[in-house]
Amino acid sequence: MESGASDSGGRLLDFHPGMGMRWEVTRGAAEGSDDVFESVNWIDPDMPGPPTHVHPISEESFEVLEGSLEVCVDGEWTTLGPGDSATVPKNVPHTLRNGGGPTKAITRIRPAGNSEEFFRRMHGLIHEGKIKQLPPKDPRSAIYAAMLFARYPDEIRATGPLAGVFKALSFLGRMLRFEL
Repeated sequence: MESGASDSGGRLLDFHPGMGMRWEVTRGAAEGSDDVFESVNWIDPDMPGPPTHVHPISEESFEVLEGSLEVCVDGEWTTLGPGDSATVPKNVPHTLRNGGGPTKAITRIRPAGNSEEFFRRMHGLIHEGKIKQLPPKDPRSAIYAAMLFARYPDEIRATGPLAGVFKALSFLGRMLRFEL
């Protein structure tokens, strides 16, 4: 499979150029898993993480295989190295980032809910050119990212002031007839 390509059911999700990460889905819909969505993630050096967010119905865990991953759970940063793991309970604000070299980690979301669908749609929006960069630096990408979050409120929600900004941007996207 060429870089960046993926069919809708493919195991590889390459989020480049939108964000410095690619995934291999190891447990998900193809395996009939409602219990867990699992992927091996390769994270580029200095990739900025997602906005602080919560998963209302699921816990998320990270297990570092190579490199290091910085995880912020409820405002407290921890650096994980090879063999280390962290679990974020449902509804707890968190984010992550890679502040160093290349990192390989396993991410698990339990229960899976529609998490796989969310990430596959994010991948699609990046490769359709609707989201050019995450975190978004241009208004159009920000609107699409906000609309994506709004479509999957049980899977992921922004927290703090960004939650209100995303709500307004999602409304604007609907008014402008943007299509996910």
